Amino acid sequence: MAAKHVYSFGDGSADGSNRDKLLLGGKGAGLAEMSRLGVPVPPGFTISTEVCSWYQQHGGAYPPTLHEEVEEHLRVLERRMGRRFGDAADPLLVSVRSGAAISMPGMMDTILNLGLNRDGIAGLERGGADPRWARDCYRRLLQMYGDVVLEVEKSRFEEELTRARHDQGVASDAELSAAALDRVIAAYEAILAQAGKPFPEDAREQLWGAIGAVFGSWDNRRAREYRRLHGISESLGTAVNVQAMVFGNRGADCATGVGFTRNPGTGEKRFYGEYLVNAQGEDVVAGIRTPQPIEGGDGRPGMAGDFPAAHRQLHELAPRLERHFRDMQDLEFTVEHGTLYLLQTRGGKRTGPAAVRIAVDMAEEGVLTPEEAVQRVEPTQLEQLLAPGFDGAEKARAIDAGRLLARGLPAGPGAASGKLALTADRAAEMAAAGPVLLVREETSPEDIVGMHASRGILTARGGMTSHAAVVARGLGKPCIVGADALHVDSRAGTLRVGDRVFHEGDELSIDGSTGEVIAGGLAPHPSPVVRQLIHGEPIEDGGMAHAFQRLLGWCDGVRRMKVRANADTPEDARVARAFGAEGIGLCRTEHMFFGEDRIGWVRQMILAEDATGRRAALDRLLPMQQGDFEGIFAALGGLSVTIRLLDPPLHEFLPHETKAVARVAEQMGIAAERVEEKVRSLSEVNPMLGHRGCRLGLTSPEIYSMQVEAIARAACARQRSGDEVQPEIMLPLVGSEEELATLRQATQETLDRVFAEEGVRVPILIGTMIEVPRACVVSERIAAHADFFSFGTNDLTQMTWGFSRDDVGRFLPQYLEQGLLPFDPFARIDEQGVGPLVAMACQGGRRAKPALKLGVCGEHGGDPASIRFFYEHGLDYVSCSPFRVPIARLAAAQAILGATEKPSSRR
Repeated sequence: MAAKHVYSFGDGSADGSNRDKLLLGGKGAGLAEMSRLGVPVPPGFTISTEVCSWYQQHGGAYPPTLHEEVEEHLRVLERRMGRRFGDAADPLLVSVRSGAAISMPGMMDTILNLGLNRDGIAGLERGGADPRWARDCYRRLLQMYGDVVLEVEKSRFEEELTRARHDQGVASDAELSAAALDRVIAAYEAILAQAGKPFPEDAREQLWGAIGAVFGSWDNRRAREYRRLHGISESLGTAVNVQAMVFGNRGADCATGVGFTRNPGTGEKRFYGEYLVNAQGEDVVAGIRTPQPIEGGDGRPGMAGDFPAAHRQLHELAPRLERHFRDMQDLEFTVEHGTLYLLQTRGGKRTGPAAVRIAVDMAEEGVLTPEEAVQRVEPTQLEQLLAPGFDGAEKARAIDAGRLLARGLPAGPGAASGKLALTADRAAEMAAAGPVLLVREETSPEDIVGMHASRGILTARGGMTSHAAVVARGLGKPCIVGADALHVDSRAGTLRVGDRVFHEGDELSIDGSTGEVIAGGLAPHPSPVVRQLIHGEPIEDGGMAHAFQRLLGWCDGVRRMKVRANADTPEDARVARAFGAEGIGLCRTEHMFFGEDRIGWVRQMILAEDATGRRAALDRLLPMQQGDFEGIFAALGGLSVTIRLLDPPLHEFLPHETKAVARVAEQMGIAAERVEEKVRSLSEVNPMLGHRGCRLGLTSPEIYSMQVEAIARAACARQRSGDEVQPEIMLPLVGSEEELATLRQATQETLDRVFAEEGVRVPILIGTMIEVPRACVVSERIAAHADFFSFGTNDLTQMTWGFSRDDVGRFLPQYLEQGLLPFDPFARIDEQGVGPLVAMACQGGRRAKPALKLGVCGEHGGDPASIRFFYEHGLDYVSCSPFRVPIARLAAAQAILGATEKPSSRR
C-alpha cells in the first residue's frame, strides 16, 4: 500500500487531529481538529511535512504518488464546494499556506486566490460577482505569486499600488475602483513580463508552483535565521495547506481579523483582537491598514456593531476552543456576507507577563495542573516579567518639555532607549556599539535579524497583531506599532515627525506598555514586580506579583537542584534572596577591592618590597573584607555562601595611565618610575593563563591568609550575634592534587588559629573551582582534598575551546552565521566538548567522595538548556546572577518535568 501524503479536513470530519502536529504541521492539525469539533472551517487538505523532507532531500522532486493524491483531494474539494478548480465560468479558488509543527509566524509563505486568471475574472462577472472584488482578488494573486513563486522583488508591486492610490487620491487599497485595479493588474503583468517570468494562466500550474514555493520557503534565509534564534530543528519541515477561499474583501458586510481568547499582552481573561472591514487575510498582520479593535472603544461599537451575529459566534467558539486545546488561542477568521469562518487556531504568542498570568490563572481555574502550568512558561518569559520601564516623573517631565513625538499601539513589554536604526541590517551593525531601536514603516519577516539585535521596535503602521507586534512579543522586546505620525525614509536615513527630523543614530525612547515615543534617552527602571519584591513598594500590577510567586512556588515543589546566586555585596545578596536564591554560589572577593577606600591599599600591597610591607597593607584591608562578609552573612540568614579567594592577575589592580601612576607613587612616597617598573614586571603575555588564582595564593600566601582570616572572623562575629552562618571557601584555578592539598592545609591552619583566638568554632567547607581541563581529568585525586566542586564553566569553556572570552566577539558572530557553531558556547554549555569534561569530573569526584557537593557558578548556571544538562549529571545546585534566579528555578523544575511544548511553539 502506497504511503499516505495528503489529509483532508472539512464538513465536520478530518483525516487527522491536533495530535498529529509533526505530520500535519500546527496549522493543518488545528484545522483538522476544528473540523472534527464542528467549527465552521472552509474545507481543504494538508500535504504532510514528510513531503517537505522528501522535497529537500531530492532536489525539489515529489514522492511518486503525490500528484495523484492531490488530484483526488482536489476532486473531493470541488464536490464539497460545488465549483471546479480552473473552471473559467465559476472557478474554485484556494489558498496555499505553510504550517510548520512549531510556530514560525511570517517566516514562510502564503498565496491567496489561487486558481484565478483573466478568463476567471470574466466568468465571475458573468455570474454576477462585483467587478471590483474580482479584480482585487486577481491583483492580490499576481502580487503574492510574483513575489513568492516567481521571486520578483515585492517592492516593485508595492510601488505600483502606492502610485494607484495616489493617482485616485485614496488612502487605502480597499478604496481603489475597478478601473484603477485594471491599471494595477496591467502594471503587475508588465513587471512579470519584464522579469521574464509571466504569470501562469493554468490553475494547476499555479497550484504546483505555489506548493513548491511553500516547501522551498522552509529553507529561505529568514526562516533559517528564525530557527537558529529560537532553537528549532532544521529537520521538522513544513506542511502545505490547500483550502477553499472565503472572502473578507467582498464588500462592507465582509471582514478579516485576528483574535485571542485572552489578552496576549497582559494575560487578562478577556477576548482581544482586531479586524478590518472589506479586507483579505494578510492585511491585518501585514500592517497595511490600521485595524479596529473587536471589542470596540473610543465610541466605536467594534464587531458587535458591524457584524453582530459573527461577533456572538466568535465569543461562543473562543472559550470552547480554549477549553479543548487547554491554552490561550490565537484565531484567524473571515466574515463573508455576515457568515463567520475560522481559518486557524493555535496557541497564541504572548508576552512574558501574560504567559505567567495565563498559566497560573488556568491552573487556578482547574484547566491545568500546577505541573502543567510550570511547563507552559518559557524560562526567558520570566525575564520579560522583570523587564524595566521608565520612571513616571522623569517621563512626565520629558512629555511636558515637548519631547513626546507620537503615540502608537503598545505591543510589547517594557521600555527601551537607543539610537534609531532605519533598516534591519543597520540595526544589526549598530547594536555592537550600544543599544539600538529598530524604526520601520512596518516590519517584514526579512527584518528578523535586526529585530533580534535591537532593544526595541517601533513601526509607523500596523496593529496589535501585525508582524512587528507578534515577533516582538515572542522576543520579549518593547514594541510600539501603528505610530502613524512617523514618516520613515530608510533610503534618506531620516525619521520625520511633523516638522522635526531625526537621523539614524539619534536617540529615542519607547514605552511598549503605553505606546509613547519620546525624543532623546530615558533611563529604564525596574518593573513593578521587581519594585514589589525587591523594594517592598505597594503597587497595583494586575496580580502579576501573585502569579509570579505562585508559579515559582510550584516550581520549588518540583525541582531537586537548588538555585544559588552569584553575589558580591550585601545588596546583591538581599536581591538574590528576594528572588528565591537558596544561598550564594559565587562571591567574588576581587570585586570588593576596587572601592575608593581600598584600591589604594590593594596597590600598596602589590607594590610592597617584601612580605612585611604586604602584610601591613593587608592588615588595613582585613577589617574591610571582614565587614563585607559580615554584611553578606547577615543578608543570607543562615544560607550557604561560597566565597572564592582572589582570582584575577594582580596587574588588573594597578594603574596604567600616567596620572594614576603619579597619584599612587605620591601616596606611597616612592618614585613614579618604581610604580611603572612594577606594572611592567607584572604584565603577562596571556594573563588569564598566568599568575592568578591558586598560583597567586601559593606564591603570595599572605593574601589568601588575610582573606581566610576575614571570612572566619566575620563568621564568628555573626554566630555570636545569634545568626546561623554557612561559609564555604573556594580555591580557584586548581589543576593538580598538590596545589589543592597545599592550599587546603594553609587554609585550615588559618581557620584553626582564628577560631582559637575568637573562642568560637564555625563549620566551614573548603572546596575548589573546577575550571581547568586537567582538573576534570584528575578529579578523583583532587576530590580527596575537597568538600565540594564548583564548576567555573566560563574558564572551562575558554580553556577547552582555546577561545579568549575577550576576543571571541571578533569571529564568533561569523561562526554562528555560517553554522560553524550552533550556539555561543559561553552562553550555553557545549555538551559535546565541555560537557564530557564536566561529566568526567562529577564521576571522578564522587568515586572518591560519594557525598561530594557539586555545583556550577559560571554563566551557564542561568541558562535553561545548560541547567537541564547539569540536572542530568547530578549537580546539587546551579548559581547565577540574582535577576536570573527565577529563570533558573523554573528551568530546574522543567528539567524534572521533561522537555515540553511551550505555548509559543504551538500551532
